Amino acid sequence: MAAPRKRSLAVARAHVTGAQGHHPTSEQTSRGSRASHGARRGGTPALAAISRLGGATAITINPPEERSWAAVWGFTARAPWWLWAGLLLNIAAWVSSWGRIGPWNYTFFPLWFGFILFLDGLNVTRRGDSLLTRDWRRFVLLFPISSVYWWIFEWMNSYVQNWFYIYDQAYPALTLNLLSTLYFSTVLPAVIEMFELLATIPALKPLTPASETGPRMAPGWVARLLLAGVALLWLPVRFPRYAYMLIWFCLIFLLDPINNLAGRPSVFGRLLARDWKFLTTLPLAGLFCGFFWEMWNFYALPKWQYYLPFLNWTPHYFEMPLPGMLGYLPFAFELFAMYQFGLLLLGSKRDSLAY
Repeated sequence: MAAPRKRSLAVARAHVTGAQGHHPTSEQTSRGSRASHGARRGGTPALAAISRLGGATAITINPPEERSWAAVWGFTARAPWWLWAGLLLNIAAWVSSWGRIGPWNYTFFPLWFGFILFLDGLNVTRRGDSLLTRDWRRFVLLFPISSVYWWIFEWMNSYVQNWFYIYDQAYPALTLNLLSTLYFSTVLPAVIEMFELLATIPALKPLTPASETGPRMAPGWVARLLLAGVALLWLPVRFPRYAYMLIWFCLIFLLDPINNLAGRPSVFGRLLARDWKFLTTLPLAGLFCGFFWEMWNFYALPKWQYYLPFLNWTPHYFEMPLPGMLGYLPFAFELFAMYQFGLLLLGSKRDSLAY
């Protein structure tokens, strides 16, 4: 097979003789500097080489297809084994769920657990570590915290009646509650892993490091926000038809001020620090997970459906009325506040997040 054709860029030429000399112009020097910088950014020495031919210095850059293969090879070399295991588990559960193959009615947990492992593996390849590699105990702790908090949302839904479940069979009460608890355990880990993955993108990386708590609020403001949280919880319970959307805000105001006062990372602390990237990236993580939740739910059984007063007539994204997707934005803030509050109750001083 013929070797890939190489392109050569003449950057500067310097011929020095006893009677005559030629020096590169400023434009040539600038072009050469930019080309050299681009070659250095290419990554490995296999991608670019600098050689001197006679009196000319040249940079040879391998074709784009060779660079892309090198990038793929670098990705696969860095990817941990659980990335591929999680991807295979996710795909197998997806096919089983939608194709009614094998244990198709029990695939929710393996589908989402595989996706969580896949996201964690992507974080390893992107940043060199992940929540699982930094502290596997804290990674495991996400699951029971998630279950406990989602039962709170189920309690709130008993008043607003915004979603309901369709089952493939009648399950005994104990079996149904155990399966539900297991399925609810995947919510928080998925959003946290997605958040860390999005934070590896420079434009989305939060300005405040995860280890910093941000500015503290005055106790008076904490009291005001807590009162607002009580009102946001009471209104959908009292007027569920008109105020049901407030359940996606109330826990931010009920839990996050306490986290801030206790010196834990908080949404309001990031707001006071004007960390707009954190306030953008975290809700985006919730929205991206929402896209997958609604997609994988559509042909599954058991599954959920929605009844959103005044919104059910709008276009749908699978089962969800399209405006309802906006609820995933504040929902991510609630999950973050719940996680930090859970660690506060457990007496943990750190959360092992990295962004």
